[in-house]
Amino acid sequence: RRFTEPAPRIRRVRPEVPAGVEAALLRALARAPEERFPSAAAFAAALAGTSAAPGAPARPEPRLPSVAVLPFVSLSTDADNELFADGITEDVIAQLSKIRTLKVISRSSAMAFKNREQSLREIAETLEVATLLQGSVRRAGQRVRIVAQLIDAEADRHLWAETYDRDLTDIFAIQSDVALQIAAALRAELTSDERTRIHREPTSNLHAYRLYLQGRRWYSRYTEEGIWKGIEYFRQAIAADPSFALAYVSVALAYAELAVGQGGGPTREAQAYGEAMAAIERALALDDRSGEAHAVLALLKCAHDFDWAAAEREFKLALELSPGAADAYDHYGWLCSALGRFDEAVELARRAQELDPLMHRSDVATTLIRAGRYDEALESALRAVEFDPDYARGRATLGWAYVMAGQPDTGIAELERAVELAPGNTLYLGQLGEAYGLHGRVDDARRIQAQLEELAEQRYVSPYHLAYVHVGLGEQDRAMDMLERAYQEHAGSLYGIRGSFLFAPLREHPRFIALLKRINLA
Repeated sequence: RRFTEPAPRIRRVRPEVPAGVEAALLRALARAPEERFPSAAAFAAALAGTSAAPGAPARPEPRLPSVAVLPFVSLSTDADNELFADGITEDVIAQLSKIRTLKVISRSSAMAFKNREQSLREIAETLEVATLLQGSVRRAGQRVRIVAQLIDAEADRHLWAETYDRDLTDIFAIQSDVALQIAAALRAELTSDERTRIHREPTSNLHAYRLYLQGRRWYSRYTEEGIWKGIEYFRQAIAADPSFALAYVSVALAYAELAVGQGGGPTREAQAYGEAMAAIERALALDDRSGEAHAVLALLKCAHDFDWAAAEREFKLALELSPGAADAYDHYGWLCSALGRFDEAVELARRAQELDPLMHRSDVATTLIRAGRYDEALESALRAVEFDPDYARGRATLGWAYVMAGQPDTGIAELERAVELAPGNTLYLGQLGEAYGLHGRVDDARRIQAQLEELAEQRYVSPYHLAYVHVGLGEQDRAMDMLERAYQEHAGSLYGIRGSFLFAPLREHPRFIALLKRINLA
């Protein structure tokens, strides 16, 4: 391999090597000298930081058979058929994710290769899997023809192939069969419960299913507009089939995203939480063995109710039912981070990233910052924006990684970039104001404060985001006013304040300690 090419990833050939060790080796072998460790001691320290807790024996991870389901190709110019093909892709992924003995790449990473130019081997290396499923879909009236083939990417040979010529009403049976055939070809063992849940049809109403697919397409854009359009279609699917549990789960997840994830728009978090809870309760009444539903309930128990024990029980149940659910691992990591269990949080965030390699890197980096592991955080954040340079959240995370690593000017430039990429998002605006204040740019911080207060006269602005700016300006009592208001309004990511580096200056403040007690974190 030429010296101008990046070093290969060792975990592709030795999966038992810990992710942290691989990261340290890649940095040591970086092409640019300034990207490498400054000394052998720093390299040794990085390797030491990846080891298990003192006294714990090293435990190599078991190597599970792995697969990525590539987007099924629509053999028609009809937009509805393309939507149908995407739905098959996502549903097969969801079915396979229920199998504990199989590593399945999540939809967001798989769908990134919809218009792929890479070879199958290159895709497999990027996603760190051994096998790929590819296929095609053609609909004609009430008939559907689906071709699926499982390929060993390294050897470039077929492991299994099948052609289905069926009535459209058989679509869910086809998806279940494909999932079971893949499991058999990869020798993945299934429990009887996993088989039962794979065979279960989400709805018998194809019109409701099409509406649900429309909603999923909009929601997956992860914009304020896309999430609201997704909710609209999910509710139409429910109107067409009131027993469609997965549509209720999707409504709940969309509202939870507005309350917890999207965060910087004009939606009131308290309203979003209420809608999410109502939808998830209905979903569980219809199907209490839905891993997706238990994962959303766990997130709500954590972020809204501050009921940490109940949330953890729900996360464990969700992962028992859907062991391949990357988001559930990621959100479980949020809980561990909120409780100060940073080693567990990092491990869970990295597991989410393994299952969804092109996503969740920002959460890995954020968790590493909270854990005080700044060099690792910076490396992780750089990889996140390398894949998607226009990812606002990734830029904001990279900004704070630079700030905490002692490079505030570079960090502030990245935070400014995040604000440019997400205009109107008050989360990034507030964080930029804090960074300005903490590093002596008081006039700039005051400008951000005035901008947020003026915006608040026109639409809802989370007090949580105003609290950032007051922390940066050293106005601790004003910051506490905003955080206490956020508590009353269920606004922002209040569940994570104990270990948040953004609120570190408040940790000894009596009102901050009292607030921690109110959310069961003291």
